Amino acid sequence: MKLSPTSSQFAVDASSRIVQDGASMSIERILQAARKAGASDVHLIAGLPPAFRVNGEIIPMAADVLTRDDAARLVRELLSEVQWAAFERDWEVCVSTNLQGIGRMRVSAYRHSGSAEAAIRLAHLEIPSSSQLGLPPVVDELTRRSAGLVLITGPTGAGKTTTLNYMVDLINREQRVKVVTIEDPVEYVHGAKKAIVVQQELHTDVTSYARALRHVLRQDPNVIVIGELRDLETIETALQAAETGHLVIGTLHTPWADHTVERIVSVFPAEKQNLILAQLAGSLQGILAQLLLPRADRKGRVLSMEVLLANNAVRNLIREGNPHMLASVMQTSGREGMRPMDVSLHDLYKDGTITWDVAMSHARNPGIFKKS
Repeated sequence: MKLSPTSSQFAVDASSRIVQDGASMSIERILQAARKAGASDVHLIAGLPPAFRVNGEIIPMAADVLTRDDAARLVRELLSEVQWAAFERDWEVCVSTNLQGIGRMRVSAYRHSGSAEAAIRLAHLEIPSSSQLGLPPVVDELTRRSAGLVLITGPTGAGKTTTLNYMVDLINREQRVKVVTIEDPVEYVHGAKKAIVVQQELHTDVTSYARALRHVLRQDPNVIVIGELRDLETIETALQAAETGHLVIGTLHTPWADHTVERIVSVFPAEKQNLILAQLAGSLQGILAQLLLPRADRKGRVLSMEVLLANNAVRNLIREGNPHMLASVMQTSGREGMRPMDVSLHDLYKDGTITWDVAMSHARNPGIFKKS
């Protein structure tokens, strides 16, 4: 779709509601307003006006509520004929699309009380720098490893995909290698720089993570990027790839480093868990667990990151099945770049970046905090 330059028609009023100056409701205008407001997500829900997620908070447009027909029409405008047919058949679909003047986005369409609705994730127009994202230097160092497993973890909306794409972009800028990504869906397109980057999308280019990952090993990759380690087969193949000379970077929905190790092992039957512990101990390079937290000044959000690096002590604890002791290793290995989440939260609170309540609500061991 070719969009007209109408962004000047949008503004944010004193009550922080997004204003549309009498323009007709269309998906282009809604998405333009979202971009101008710095929104990360757009929600189209029947019975409510379109709503944006800005700095973690949901803000409604100052516009009429969407009828069921309005919501269905807006969702339909975002999907191709094939995608709409899949939605009508399955009642849900998650795809990526790109609109001129808006950029790339992930569209998750679903049904609610019989109505078509959607949650839209707007991709970054550019990959932010490490300083803009608040990433520690160790993230760059992990992208320069020749082989092994790097995991980015955290809840939904914690910025895992952004960190993942930053790492791919850094490899693309620095190394003459082949990178193959498997994503659901592709949110940011990496053009060729120094590296060759092949991006495969679930249900468009490949049928499943596990099958795609097995086939990727025959494509002569140096780096394999997995959008999400979802199941036993995907995790098992990722570990094998990391053991056989590939750098594998993937994400998991786990809150802390030790929970990540426990989660990986728990998906396997008991008779295989010792083997998986040995594989993980040998191949793991690092775990980056992250949260995105509201800033105390309400000017956006800030990253809090836990860092676990696989030194000898960490590898021994994993091999022996003692992941619950990893937190103590992180606590005493700050000089190596490791950092528990509670230390990161404490530092952000101490320098005034986040509030006491935010720090306490996300702390694993609130007892270490002292209110000043």
